[in-house]
Amino acid sequence: MELPITPTLQPPAPRAFFGATVVRAAFVLAIFGWGIGFYSPAIFLHAVLARTGWALPLVSSAVTFHFLFGAGVVACLPRIHARLGVAATTAAGAAALALGLMGWALAAQPWQLLMAALLTGGGWVTMGAAGINAIISPWFARGRPMALAKAYNGASLGGVIFSPLWGALIAALGFTAATVLVGAAMLAVVGCLSFWVVAQTPERLGQRPDGDAPGTPSPSLTSMHARPLPGRLLWRDRGFRTLAAAMALSLFAQAGLITHLYSLLVSALGAQGAGLAMALATACAIGGRTVVAKCMPAGAERRLVASVSYAVQIAGSLALACAAEHQTALILLGVVLFGVGIGNATSLPPLVAQVEFVKEDVARVVALIVAMSQGLWALAPATFALLLVTGNGGPAHLGAGTGLYFGATVLLQLAAIACMLGGRKPAG
Repeated sequence: MELPITPTLQPPAPRAFFGATVVRAAFVLAIFGWGIGFYSPAIFLHAVLARTGWALPLVSSAVTFHFLFGAGVVACLPRIHARLGVAATTAAGAAALALGLMGWALAAQPWQLLMAALLTGGGWVTMGAAGINAIISPWFARGRPMALAKAYNGASLGGVIFSPLWGALIAALGFTAATVLVGAAMLAVVGCLSFWVVAQTPERLGQRPDGDAPGTPSPSLTSMHARPLPGRLLWRDRGFRTLAAAMALSLFAQAGLITHLYSLLVSALGAQGAGLAMALATACAIGGRTVVAKCMPAGAERRLVASVSYAVQIAGSLALACAAEHQTALILLGVVLFGVGIGNATSLPPLVAQVEFVKEDVARVVALIVAMSQGLWALAPATFALLLVTGNGGPAHLGAGTGLYFGATVLLQLAAIACMLGGRKPAG
């Protein structure tokens, strides 16, 4: 008589680390957030002017309001996340952004255009730098530099995708139909990602940050000098003030230079060549951010890394300042050097905050430094345009009359380095 075979109980297969899925979702969210909210307003401006015939200063003020109001929402983002949850906030931001897109296309009165700018400005930042940081942070500690780099690379890709996409859609369907199509697609994708991916937490899935096994002690990356800074104490902290100033100054310089760089390059490289050069800068931004995240040691002093990145951009600005129209190699060298630091200017300050502030304060610190930076760089395009007009007195081109323009970029980046280094904590 054969005895029955007792089946061997096998332990359940370990669940794959969900943080990798979160990074991929954040990458897609950044494509939509930055692609529509950051790179597209210039296209909206042109489309609104063509449709309405309104004065350029009026429509330009709506673009500025879009960014300034967004900065105010970013400053409140941690409180919104605490009240609604990150997933619901992200989905609501996408809904506001989609509704605002239609407002840009349908506005019949200037006040309606400002309302549309309010919706798009407040909506896209839920998928901007602070929003993506809030999505990634619960899942990664040691691996946060690479996780943020991968997610933020979606921001750069958003510009590559949406700038030509809007042109093609508007030409084929018209501005209104294009906004409906893009808004609907965004709502479908962001809604699914928000509630199927972003809503998950390591605790809910029984996982640990970085995919560590349960029970494994988590090494702390927080500096021994970090102390809780509730309320106004944060504003009195030298580390916070210098970090906020460094990020704001570097992004002001960056936004001002990038806004007008294409126009300067056209005279030297032609329209097609200038477009390729701008694409090269975007590619370098992705590469620079990825290389720094991959190669930066866990114990590296991140303020020094950020300062080196700013210094590389200074070298790029100087190369462009010295280049004459026929010096293509020097122009491209300047584009590459400046481009390498574009992504790091956004991703490194949150990584500095991760180390220098206690865990409970990091989200608030990141939201505030991003908000202050956005509030400042919203004014950069107009400021740098004034520098070009003052220094050139005519059509801008490389090699003549751009001393104030590139000089301001260098000085701002030097000031950013001084702020970064000025906020260093004593060793030990």
